[in-house]
Amino acid sequence: MKKFSLLIILMTIIGSVRAQEKTEFKTTGPEKGTLMVVGGGRLGDELVAKFIELAGGPEAEIIFIPTAGGRSSYGEDYRGMDVFKKAGAQNVTLLHTTDRAEADSEVFTRPLKTADAVWFSGGRQWRLVDSYKDTRTEELLWQVLDHGGVIGGSSAGATIQGSYLARGDTKNNQIMMGDHEQGFAFIQNIAIDQHVIARNRHFDMFNILDNKPELLGLSIDEGTAIIVNRDMFEVMGRSYVIIFDGTFWSREGSELKNLPNSKLFYFLRAGDKYDLRQRRVILNED
Repeated sequence: MKKFSLLIILMTIIGSVRAQEKTEFKTTGPEKGTLMVVGGGRLGDELVAKFIELAGGPEAEIIFIPTAGGRSSYGEDYRGMDVFKKAGAQNVTLLHTTDRAEADSEVFTRPLKTADAVWFSGGRQWRLVDSYKDTRTEELLWQVLDHGGVIGGSSAGATIQGSYLARGDTKNNQIMMGDHEQGFAFIQNIAIDQHVIARNRHFDMFNILDNKPELLGLSIDEGTAIIVNRDMFEVMGRSYVIIFDGTFWSREGSELKNLPNSKLFYFLRAGDKYDLRQRRVILNED
């Protein structure tokens, strides 16, 4: 009887571990708030207007973080913020440091406490990690989402939102798996790449997925964004998002196509929706 009871306990533990492992591989967005993930290039008027709308309108408090750009300092007149100011945003505040102690301080992070939105501009994503990962700043970024706010970013500001930091090497941006591998993980179990079609990066994602097949790969072209609400996103913008989920999808079907056994990916365009948790396109009839 004791052996039977021990067997039951062992089977329960094994089942629990397997269930946990399966859950760990689920790709999920934040429980609250919204993400805007842009693939670099020029921000079209539509994307800028959408970010300001998500933030709460022209009077919303927007924090602009240019740290990925690599300068030691940025002034309040930094021209990168003009894209939002010219579109009508009235309260855009610059926040930047390369000092982790400062990033962990109450004084530096105070603007984040009342922020409606945060924007990360482009550059090298590892700089954002070096400055803000595991600091009070990162903690309060999550608080922005918990309060129903929006976090957005383009290029490096897109990749940092994923859990795996694609192109995170300090030597150059062609190394897909480098010396920095952790992003802020606003989206769990995902690697996000950018500038994908403009720079012919279609196959680069497989450098990551061949080593980490549990991840969802997402590559976003310039001038294109995904808007993430919980575990679903919708595509916006002028180009395409490439999905690397191990399957193939097409509007005209795949039954008559001669597809390879591996290296599969497919494209989504403006208006298309995707279920991150289930890893499948959301069809109109769903």
